[in-house]
Formats: sequence, C-alpha cells, structure tokens
Amino acid sequence: MRFRGDPASIRGSIAPVVSPFTAEGAPDLDGLRALIRWQLASGSHGISLGGSTGEPSAQTEQERAAAIRAAADEIGDRVPFVPGTGSARLEETLALTAVAREAGADAVLIITPYYARPTQEGLFHWYSTIAGEFPDLPVIAYNVPSRTATDIAPETVARLRRAHDNIVGVKETTRDFEHFSRVLHAAGRDTLVWSGIELLCLPLLALGGAGFVSATANLAPGAVARMYEHWTAGEFDKARDLHFGLHPVTDVIFTETNPAAAKWVLARAGLIASGYVRPPLVPLTEPGQRRAMELLRAGAAVLEGPVARVAGATFRSDDQGRAVP
Repeated sequence: MRFRGDPASIRGSIAPVVSPFTAEGAPDLDGLRALIRWQLASGSHGISLGGSTGEPSAQTEQERAAAIRAAADEIGDRVPFVPGTGSARLEETLALTAVAREAGADAVLIITPYYARPTQEGLFHWYSTIAGEFPDLPVIAYNVPSRTATDIAPETVARLRRAHDNIVGVKETTRDFEHFSRVLHAAGRDTLVWSGIELLCLPLLALGGAGFVSATANLAPGAVARMYEHWTAGEFDKARDLHFGLHPVTDVIFTETNPAAAKWVLARAGLIASGYVRPPLVPLTEPGQRRAMELLRAGAAVLEGPVARVAGATFRSDDQGRAVP
C-alpha cells in the first residue's frame, strides 16, 4: 500500500492478469501467484485483477476476495496493486473494496454497474457511496460501455472529482478517442486516465494519460511496458515501433471472447496449468487456435520467453484432430 498515498505514481503498464483455474474449474491461486511473478520479472509497472480479463462475474465473492489477498501478498508493495472490486451489486462492491483496502491495495478499480443501465445521476450516487465509505482509498472508475451498456459521461467524472478527493481517475475502455480528451478537459488534466483499449494505449500518452491497463500485457508484458518507457523517455519512434509490433498480439487476445485466447496461449507456454474459462465462455475453438497461432507468429518479434517459444512452435494436429503447437 505504499503507493496509496500518491496515486499519481500509479503509472505505466498495469497488467490485468487472467484468473487461472484448474482443468476442473476451481480457482488456482498458486497459478495466479506464478503469473504475477512472471509479470513483475517481465517489467510490468503494476498489477490489476478482477477486470473483464479476470472473469469476475463468473466468480463468487469469496473467490474474488481470496484472489485479492493472494495477489496482494505476492506483490508485496513492489509495484502498485489495483484490483477490480466492482460488481452489479453495491453490497458486494463494498465488501470486496473493504477486502482490498485491508489487503493493502493501492487503489481500486470500480466498474460501472452492469445490466441496470443507471442514469448519470445514478452513477454519481453509486461512486459517491463507494468513495464516501473508503475516504482513504483511491478510487478509479472503470468505464467499459461495450460490456455494461452504461457510459460514464465526462461531466460525471468531473462532478465526482469535485465531490471526492479520493476519486482520482478513470480507466477508459471505449473506442471513442474523443471521449478520452473530453474527460481530461472536463475533469482536469490532473485526472489520471488509463486506456483499456489496446490500440489507444500509446495515443493516450500524447494527451497526458497515466498509462494503460491492457490485456495484451498478458502475452507481451515486456513489450507493453517498454512502449510506455520509450514514450516517457522521448524515444517516440521506438514507442511507435512497439505499438505497431503489438498489433497482431492484440488480435490474438480478441480472436474469440477475451480471455479464452490469452489463457490458451498461457497454458501452451506453461505459465498456467489450464486454459479453462468458466461458462458462459468456452475454451478457444480449433479455428480460433489456428488463427491465434498465425497471429502469434506475426507478432513474434515483440514476444519473449515462454510465449515466444509458443510462437515459434510447429503447428500440427493431435490424434483427435485438435490444433496443437
């Protein structure tokens, strides 16, 4: 929690790690710890979990709480820890946020409540309630309208920032890049804005963004982190080279519904024991596996370690005709 008092220091590539499960679908906390160690060794600037990539809606409150505690213990204040603690229910959101605070999280990521489609007034009261309950904990709104059917308006972000000192920023996962600029304009340029849209991660830095929470970091953590580092060092061509080099790796992530492809690759790389995803998701299909391998090979130049070895593997079919590297 050493970054909690200085949320402006939570910058760069905050990796939103997947939630590993066993082949039978049980939580794999040892696998989560191993993934975090790999992320830190690869240079990620922070760790998040429990966002869209982490399948939070397919987990119980108790499972999510256990993952938060395990991750906090593994990170041990080496980098910022920003768990997602939001849900569609206020009581669950408050309970998980309390767990994160006690575990030592540096900030919490609160998704806009999904399915209910609240008004902007409803969103203001939702976030105000959470911020008021935890005045010592930085709160980051998580705007992902493609999944929640709710878009938090720039003016609402500005209103929340004026009302609560601990609402420090927003993770924007919208392809409307104009929206990013309007948030910073309306809420103030000291508002911390992270991109959750992979191909807008680098462009956001030109507006003064704090960094990104990019699912691509699950497969190419070193390259995603270096892209931020090159930009902040003024090495703009190197940053752009990585941005474009990461295109096919980003396409791997979204071959089918995220995180099925990322988990399939991580399992092939030996970084998690199983690529299991919980219903209603299904494991990466055979056509998806073939496409993912094509894209991995196209992006091999920015991959490292176990994932790079998967990209260089020969693709064949097993006895049942399933695609395997």
